[in-house]
Amino acid sequence: MAARLLPKGYLAESQVGDFQRDGVVILRGLLNQSEIELLKSGIDRNLAAPSPRAKIASRPEDPGLFIEDFCSWSEIPAYEQFIRETPLAELAAHLTGSRTIRLYHDHMLTKESGTRQRTPWHQDQPYYNIEGRQNVSFWIPVDPVSREATLEFVAGSHLGPWLMPRTFMSAEAKWFPDGSLSELPAIEANRSAFPIVGWAMEPGDVLAFHMLALHGSAGVEPGRRRRVFSLRVLGDDVTHAPRRWVTSPLFPGLDQELPAGAAMEHPLFPVLYRAN
Repeated sequence: MAARLLPKGYLAESQVGDFQRDGVVILRGLLNQSEIELLKSGIDRNLAAPSPRAKIASRPEDPGLFIEDFCSWSEIPAYEQFIRETPLAELAAHLTGSRTIRLYHDHMLTKESGTRQRTPWHQDQPYYNIEGRQNVSFWIPVDPVSREATLEFVAGSHLGPWLMPRTFMSAEAKWFPDGSLSELPAIEANRSAFPIVGWAMEPGDVLAFHMLALHGSAGVEPGRRRRVFSLRVLGDDVTHAPRRWVTSPLFPGLDQELPAGAAMEHPLFPVLYRAN
């Protein structure tokens, strides 16, 4: 599986600067129609037969449905083909300055028509078993997304600090012990106090963001659905950070095979891109 190269001149230095300054950048029209259809087929297969790792993230009384699934790339050929053949890994190398990009995991997030459940404001990295600054999460919708339903970010929040990760449904601190990290500010209660950015998106557009960037989203309007594939990738400085608690996602037995502080050199995390 050979990756399609980034078109010459596609990524401007200003966009790399946006990513480094704000922790997020919008990449318009990055994916072609065949790549969008490939990803859509993978998501639809995933929705038809979710893995044991899947979670329902909306309440029973919600008129819609918010479903997530994780780490399915080795089970859904369309996902693996998409990950390996699109220029996303090369793009991540340019954004982070890393010579090598590894797969961390995939994450499917679908909000069906009329879903009211918010995705609460959060950072991704505190849920994970990794340390390091050279990382990228890609958020890739295969349906049109309105500005109201898009993923939003607090610009510059990727510079820190780490904030307390909590469960989305019950707000429990299942990861870091209560009181060990600062609590998340009340962003929705005082939106004007924060530099919030977000964009309406079309299939083919991609968001790239740092795993410490604060982000969240609203529900989805009736009559629209929001199928999204998120790809998380790692650069040179990322190392394994085993936790005393269950991470999200979970990599069973990894702490027995990869010591704390080791590079993420393991079959679970294949190299997707290496600079010449």
